[in-house]
Amino acid sequence: MSSLPQRLASPMLALPRAAKRLVALLLDAGLCILAVWLAYFLRLGDFVSLMDGTPWAQGAMLAAAVSIALAMPVFIVFGLYRAIFRYSGWPALLAVARAVAVYGVVYAAIFMAIGVPGVPRTVGIIQPILLLLMVGLSRLMVRLWLGDEYRSLLRRAARPKVLIYGAGTTGRQLAQAMIHSTEMQVVGFLDDDERLHGQVLNGQPIYRPQDLPERVQTLGIADVLLAMPRLSRHRRNEILGEIRLAQVAVRTLPSLVDLAQGKISVSDLRELDIDDLLGRESVTPDPVLLAKNIAGKTVLVTGAGGSIGSELCRQILAVGPARLLLIEQSEFALYAIHHELETRLAGGSTELLPLLASVQDVARMHEILSTWQPDTVYHAAAYKHVPLVEHNPAAGIKNNLLGTLRTAQAALANGVDDFVLISTDKAVRPTNVMGASKRLAEMALQALAASTTGTRFSMVRFGNVLGSSGSVVPKFRQQIREGGPLTLTHPEVTRYFMTIPEAAQLVIQAGAMAQGGDVFVLDMGQPVKIIDLARQMIELSGLTMKDEQHPDGDIAIALSGLRPGEKLYEELLIGDNPKPTEHPRIMKAHEEFIPWAEFAPKLAALELALNANDVGRIRQMLQQWVAGYSPSDDIVDWVYLEQGARVQTANKENA
Repeated sequence: MSSLPQRLASPMLALPRAAKRLVALLLDAGLCILAVWLAYFLRLGDFVSLMDGTPWAQGAMLAAAVSIALAMPVFIVFGLYRAIFRYSGWPALLAVARAVAVYGVVYAAIFMAIGVPGVPRTVGIIQPILLLLMVGLSRLMVRLWLGDEYRSLLRRAARPKVLIYGAGTTGRQLAQAMIHSTEMQVVGFLDDDERLHGQVLNGQPIYRPQDLPERVQTLGIADVLLAMPRLSRHRRNEILGEIRLAQVAVRTLPSLVDLAQGKISVSDLRELDIDDLLGRESVTPDPVLLAKNIAGKTVLVTGAGGSIGSELCRQILAVGPARLLLIEQSEFALYAIHHELETRLAGGSTELLPLLASVQDVARMHEILSTWQPDTVYHAAAYKHVPLVEHNPAAGIKNNLLGTLRTAQAALANGVDDFVLISTDKAVRPTNVMGASKRLAEMALQALAASTTGTRFSMVRFGNVLGSSGSVVPKFRQQIREGGPLTLTHPEVTRYFMTIPEAAQLVIQAGAMAQGGDVFVLDMGQPVKIIDLARQMIELSGLTMKDEQHPDGDIAIALSGLRPGEKLYEELLIGDNPKPTEHPRIMKAHEEFIPWAEFAPKLAALELALNANDVGRIRQMLQQWVAGYSPSDDIVDWVYLEQGARVQTANKENA
């Protein structure tokens, strides 16, 4: 509820300029009378009634009339009513002083020098002094009262108008929280319930969702705020489809689980997350599977500062391990995740250990594992950016294959119970070095699992995660913010998507089901065409596509061509015989591999080629050993030599 001064100021500011000047003139006339009355009090020591007919009263009435007759013309001549009071400063106060000084000379001459019966001579001096103080203070008070209020009123009037989708408890709480918002102005509700249509809630009308395009035009709606956190994913997507037709931006509230204590505030509103478009109904994690390899144990995560690694750490910490070891080669990334987890821990019993290390450093990894004796290792450290690994094949394979193998061997030597590799769908019939290196890492663990006992090795393979480093989603959001265009490589590129928290939970649960050598595949849902995703993000930002059919649209889509090693479609299985597990979204694949006796000498030969940076030989070996690996003919390799020179060689010449 607004304060009394605010309620009085708003209609005052809405008056036309002439009316405002009249109000100011009447105010000053009243101040002239008040100054005379106070001057009599100061002179006589008692208040004089202006209406009782005594000589003093008659004199006071005369003095007041003369004051008004003199002051009004003088004030008008000196421009006191041309100034905008809410912006009054020292120049306006000086003008008041000059006007009252001229007025005071004339007024004093009449009542002090000449004299008038019934008017004490000292009133001729006291009244102008009081009038100066009163008029000056009135200008200052108006400035303080109307200045900020006027600016605030302008800001409120300029706020984007929004509709809240959902007239239930959450919608009402959100509308209440936005009453004093300086960012948005609620002008109504949308709701599916026909019984509410045409009703008024919190002073705002409730409209039919089908009327949204019309309301956007008539009311100037800029955003629609989704305030229905209990909606199923399917119904939410239907609503988003309806809103897209109206070409307005969409903001949403988190799920009820994320809303602290069920209280809604404006700060809870967020941009529409791509999870709202591509996500699916969540499956409640199995607490037994989550706790099996973590609760009360020492757990180690490599690549702890990365997108997947950091989320694994968050999920692991929530389960309650005795000790959590964070392995990361980036100092800043390690600091960031360690600081975040310490904040989350807030006095918990889990011991957090940030450890700077590279998984390629054999001695360092053995030192860490022998010192801390972890029970479970989640290996998330990897080079995952396809074009970068394509241009740096030796470095990528050393990290993704040899780093995995050396860490796995250190785990085996130090009695680790479970070792889980975070793999990728790009390992299936890869067209790039990154995917081939991850498939070789899988094969290395499969071979180790078949030839050793003690440590259970398993792999979990899945596709793209929403919001990870290098993900297309934050890139599109930034390009939309900058006015476009959105850059795509090819109109037919299709990808699987999953949220990072869901992927991390499924990785933990899959690892708990491992028996040794397992290749788990996560159910990624339906594949999504990236160009359709781009269109959705544009339209749900309240913008329009710019193309040949719509040359006046807001955001264009630019095609740049496939990058080196990029595939149009990703796959999750090499074969076609996945087996179900006890979890509905985790499958087990049966993938062929090379036995360790054959794999070890091949690995030694590959390591020699890697150390020599013989890219042609490296690619040749990948083609021989990795099923389905077929690099593009036009890939160009950048080979970095020790001298720092960069030599560009064509792939065909190196083959």
